[in-house]
Amino acid sequence: MKKIRTRYAPSPTGFMHIGNLRSAIFEYLIAKHDDGDFILRIEDTDQTRKVDGAVEFIYKTCELCGLKFDEGPNNPGLYGPYTQSERLDIYSKYAHELVEKGKAYYCFCSEERLQDLRHQAELEKRAFLYDGYCKNLTKEEIANKIKNGEKYVIRQKMPKEGISSYEDVVFGNISVENKILEDQILLKSDGFPTYNFANVVDDHLMAITHVARGNEYLMSTPKYNLLYDAFGWERPVYIHLPMVLGEDGQKLSKRNGDASFMDLYNDGYLPEGIVNYLALLGWSSSDNVEIFTLEELAKIFDPKRISKSPAIYDVKKLNWVNAHYIKKLPIEKLCEITIPHLKDAYNIEDKSTEWLNHLVKLYQKHISYGKEIVSLVSLFFNDDIVIEGEAKEFMESDASIETVLKVFEEEIKNIDNWNLDNITLAINNTKDKANVKGKLLYMPIRIKVSGQMHGPELPDTIYLLGKDVVLNRLQK
Repeated sequence: MKKIRTRYAPSPTGFMHIGNLRSAIFEYLIAKHDDGDFILRIEDTDQTRKVDGAVEFIYKTCELCGLKFDEGPNNPGLYGPYTQSERLDIYSKYAHELVEKGKAYYCFCSEERLQDLRHQAELEKRAFLYDGYCKNLTKEEIANKIKNGEKYVIRQKMPKEGISSYEDVVFGNISVENKILEDQILLKSDGFPTYNFANVVDDHLMAITHVARGNEYLMSTPKYNLLYDAFGWERPVYIHLPMVLGEDGQKLSKRNGDASFMDLYNDGYLPEGIVNYLALLGWSSSDNVEIFTLEELAKIFDPKRISKSPAIYDVKKLNWVNAHYIKKLPIEKLCEITIPHLKDAYNIEDKSTEWLNHLVKLYQKHISYGKEIVSLVSLFFNDDIVIEGEAKEFMESDASIETVLKVFEEEIKNIDNWNLDNITLAINNTKDKANVKGKLLYMPIRIKVSGQMHGPELPDTIYLLGKDVVLNRLQK
């Protein structure tokens, strides 16, 4: 059996969209399910979008996510170069080979002529297709034009009759009428290949067996296949992935403010949580289990279980998955992704390492990502708290509440050694002396000292607030 080889082929634009990372994860899982190779190829034929350092950024992102490349620009194997701008001679060779085979032709049409054709198509309310004007030029005419220095592109000669079909793992049989396939440009006048052409040449020469990509390429794949056929090459297995949409139903886009991987990472989401969640965007396991390590995913991943329907990027679901990993995180690691955010939001200069660690540990079960802790702990850093809404209504709901608070205040005053045991004892003494229990004991104390009806363990909250702050709030 031929070794499975997949590739992640991003443009070096400087960051990775959530949708791009999801594609990389699926490509990795397809390869590793069968102990195959996962390749990084940089598609930089559009030099205007290239960002310096982007390749290193892609390596860093994938490394954080556990997606190790078996080959790529920084760890080359037998199939390099792995950057398209370093392969221009290769594309030129194969484009001219197609011309010799009669499967492609030189096109000398000026931009003005092409604009006229586009304008005419608009007037006739039809899709623009190049009319094949240069397809029938004689060898002599072509030679003269090249000799005279006329710029040209190389176009693929498409069949104009019949139907082109192929099988996709996710979407099944896909058929397209050949008459709607344009004689696409393969090699541009500047010597750079088009995306479609470079993909086919690279995938073949790099022995890529499975091509996983967005389903926006579903109907253009026959163009790719006609190139494979023209060269006499074996077609790869196609796995077209459903689009990832935002909760508003629109395609995810950095321009629309949608988060990239690094945005999430910098907010204190864990790479393993992000990867786990993204693997569920358009795919599900046979037993509907949703929490997996990357290794577990690789073992069970079946591309036939990828959905045809668009996947919705649901932040609440992401938070639910990530919280699973947050709860298991060692306190040292949790502090690394929370304390920098606390430092940005509050003055923590007077807080000891022990105090900060205690605070973070206290909220471990209450946060789903690192930065979320900031909005939950303001009661420890703000001098004043406001009791309003439902909390205020509760405080006015029972005559015993005033007694509870007075008894508790006296118990707090009597504590000489400020620790959790003595605070717990003060609460229990209040229970006995005020003759209350449950909600009428704990909630008045919590609301009075924190301004909140619900929260983490009450003795720890009181301990971290400190005796002076607690007494001050009880006396107001």
